[in-house]
Amino acid sequence: MRAYIHEFVFGIYPYICATVFLVGSLVRFDREQYTWRSGSSQLLRKRQLRWGSNLFHVGILFLFFGHTVGMLTPHWAYAWLISSGGKQIMAMVSGGIAGLLCFVGLSMLLHRRLVDPRIRVTSSNMDIAILGILWVQLTLGLVTIPFSSQHLDGSTMVLLAEWAQHIVTLRPDAADLVVGVPWIFKLHMALGMTIFLLFPFSRLVHIWSAPIGYIFRPYQVVRARGNARMYRAGH
Repeated sequence: MRAYIHEFVFGIYPYICATVFLVGSLVRFDREQYTWRSGSSQLLRKRQLRWGSNLFHVGILFLFFGHTVGMLTPHWAYAWLISSGGKQIMAMVSGGIAGLLCFVGLSMLLHRRLVDPRIRVTSSNMDIAILGILWVQLTLGLVTIPFSSQHLDGSTMVLLAEWAQHIVTLRPDAADLVVGVPWIFKLHMALGMTIFLLFPFSRLVHIWSAPIGYIFRPYQVVRARGNARMYRAGH
């Protein structure tokens, strides 16, 4: 039974989560566009929101792209530049700093939403649940650092990366790669996949609408009133 559960969680469950993540997001955008928002409550406790939101977003963006690049980059692509052990230490330090920033910011956001009665009334159960799950996931991620420090050769990190690459490239026997991985990493992985499963049903869908293009928008050409000269307005 244990072997079957392991095979399901790390061999089948990732594809279920990915399918629900993509199809669910598409269906929600198509049928429930009014709910496609983050549900801001920025008029209440603005200072706490500003600090919490900034810390959370800076940390979570670094962690997301760090995990994506770190897990999906084949070993041969970086072996000539840095060893597996060196990469693991770099990931522990940078991920630990980003994780702490994100943890502090998320704790502020969760406290704000739970303690203030006005914000609590306007929060759905899913709002609270997804923040709580993210908080637990961040805690697990930070707890993995002491475990990682016990084997600095990078061997476990390489196994986790190979598992992710096998999943993405649809190769079989991905679950076999992480059989001997410590339980804390497995729990962190399973909860991470569950977040993708819940993504279409939560406020997280507003990520798809992030105004990335705003950063790269072109200069505006502005003509001053009563003056024929042209001015270029910067960002």
